[in-house]
Amino acid sequence: MASAFPHQPPVTHAPREETNIVVDRDEPTDVLQVLSSESAQEILGTLKSEPRTASEIAKSVNQSVQNVSYHLDRLCEAELITPIETWYSEKGREMTVYALATEQLVVQFHDSDD
Repeated sequence: MASAFPHQPPVTHAPREETNIVVDRDEPTDVLQVLSSESAQEILGTLKSEPRTASEIAKSVNQSVQNVSYHLDRLCEAELITPIETWYSEKGREMTVYALATEQLVVQFHDSDD
């Protein structure tokens, strides 16, 4: 009897073309703090080529799944990546598939006195 697992259908995802981040002394943004992590940057680099699960990302960046999951949560909160699909492992466990939320990140400096 053939198993329905693993179930990993093709993923199509079109990220936003551009996201603007405004750096303002009166309203700090967490995005730059999230991006300051080398691990987060490696994860973003891995997702540039194609959407992946946390375990695939962990293998690609040679880090633990726990560490990658921590950074994935932070990147999701900063809206730099987004969960786009759910796949199932051979054991039937749900695996979230992540992708970049935007193709281009533009940082703008703003002074509220302007």
